Amino acid sequence: MFALLNRNIKAVILDITGVLKDSGPHGGTPIKGSIEALNRLYSSGLHLRFCTNETTVTRHTLVSQLRSLGFTIDEEKVFPPIPAMCTILKDRNLRPHLLVHPDALPDFKDIDQSNTNCVVIGDATHQFTYENINRAFQCLMNFEKPILFSLGKGKYYQEDGELILDVGPFMKALEYATGVTAEIVGKPSLAFFNTVLNDIGISAHEAVMVGDDIVNDVGGAQACGLAGVLVRTGKYRKPDDNHPDVKPDAIFDNLEKFVDCLLQDKQ
Repeated sequence: MFALLNRNIKAVILDITGVLKDSGPHGGTPIKGSIEALNRLYSSGLHLRFCTNETTVTRHTLVSQLRSLGFTIDEEKVFPPIPAMCTILKDRNLRPHLLVHPDALPDFKDIDQSNTNCVVIGDATHQFTYENINRAFQCLMNFEKPILFSLGKGKYYQEDGELILDVGPFMKALEYATGVTAEIVGKPSLAFFNTVLNDIGISAHEAVMVGDDIVNDVGGAQACGLAGVLVRTGKYRKPDDNHPDVKPDAIFDNLEKFVDCLLQDKQ
């Protein structure tokens, strides 16, 4: 399969939720075969990174949850949006009004949030009340130069077997109401993918992204020059196989099947 891509794959970048595990209480549950598949990737000698739009917990908590589920993962190899967002805020001297999940707030502890001059929204789940969204709207309308950041722009994800609204619909509501275009921090941002590639020290052509989100994982990766692989787990839906705009380089039933194919091709 990968021989057809005419690529010398040196790195695999994995989404987490929907690829390694499903969402749920206490960090969720591993997807069948994903722990073993991940261990095989480690043994292959390929570079491995984890690129996620998870913003309901801190990176430390996310990694701790994954380890408790049986995954072997180093925290420095996990790239969620919030650390990148904090770097941007410091570099641009911005002070955010935050609409994020309470469990993610510790990652913003070093960020000045007084006299706010921008809005940052993430997957705030139950914090997406009318009052909180309206407050974010009011902030943007009152800023002299309104700036809106969104930690990803996913439409939905799967939790406990049900589809759950992600940050994207609420981002779109604020864009519509204010006329402000959000700056995306996270997938499918080019800068976000490039941060991961730079950490590995390879070119986009030498990496493959594996995800369950046809637009943000697969399409975002392809737009940056990576190969994009879709797995039929997590939020995947059958129409994704024939998406009108995004054509995956390959589609597999799960991470295990992808690893089988990749490592066979590398032999």
